[in-house]
Amino acid sequence: MHTVSGRWKLGLTLSLTTALLWGILPIALKGLLQQMDAVTVTWYRFLSAALIVFIFLALRGRLPDWRKLKGSIGLLMLIAILGLGANYVFYLFGVELITPSSAQVMIQAAPMLMLVGSLIIFKEQFNRWQWLGFAAFVIGLTLFFNSRFEEIFESLGAYSIGLLWIFIAAIVWAAYALAQKQLLNDFSSNQIMFVIYLTCVPLLAPWTEVSQITGLDGLGWFLLIFCCLNTLVAYGAFAEALAHWEASRVSALLAITPLLTIFFMKVLEYFYPNYLTSEPLNTLSLVGAGLVVAGSAVTALAGTKEK
Repeated sequence: MHTVSGRWKLGLTLSLTTALLWGILPIALKGLLQQMDAVTVTWYRFLSAALIVFIFLALRGRLPDWRKLKGSIGLLMLIAILGLGANYVFYLFGVELITPSSAQVMIQAAPMLMLVGSLIIFKEQFNRWQWLGFAAFVIGLTLFFNSRFEEIFESLGAYSIGLLWIFIAAIVWAAYALAQKQLLNDFSSNQIMFVIYLTCVPLLAPWTEVSQITGLDGLGWFLLIFCCLNTLVAYGAFAEALAHWEASRVSALLAITPLLTIFFMKVLEYFYPNYLTSEPLNTLSLVGAGLVVAGSAVTALAGTKEK
């Protein structure tokens, strides 16, 4: 069993770094989507990630053994590839239609769906605190979108479709995460990610317009580079945080990511009011966002067996 180093302050700092980067990411993606399409953005993110992770693994002699990718292991890897690849694309489809704050709150359904999948597939069990956290999450999600009920339920408009894309992205991410959980018996997390990144590059190529980068302005180039590096740096900080702090505590802290996105959007709206539209929030929406975070955190922290 993996034992953490006990350097909780370092684990806390790395977890906060990940939360900050993931909190900013949907805002940067929303801006980038004004100059590029979702599939092309995703293709460049996968290409850059594949190159960097390849160099990282090659220098350490840790490239994956491709001969293992057969039978059930090959099927699990295929699920992971399609799941994460679809997650990246569908998430951007959603971000293109709704605000970054709404997208970040809705995508919190992904780890919850993974836990529900674990109940069904791996016969795991929720304790009473986890059920309480799950209930708080669902109530919070409902409250957050309270001012949008008419828009969501009475007409299948852009906002409803955007939320649906984000929810589908959460479903396919859960499938990826459940597959990866089994693949960790045969590959390291970096090896799994490398296979996914590398495979998704040719898979997305037919729908990618590579030449779109020639039309980027200075801000567009900055956002593209930031988005390409964000996932790698954030994931690296996340993986390192797990070496120094318990996974449940890391996951609980990362639950604050939607609140960070809401905060950054309000700051952006204050300084650049005409750049991106911020989510209209009333008191119930803010309470809902808090419950989403609290529910996610409680479910993560209560994941160990009751003493």
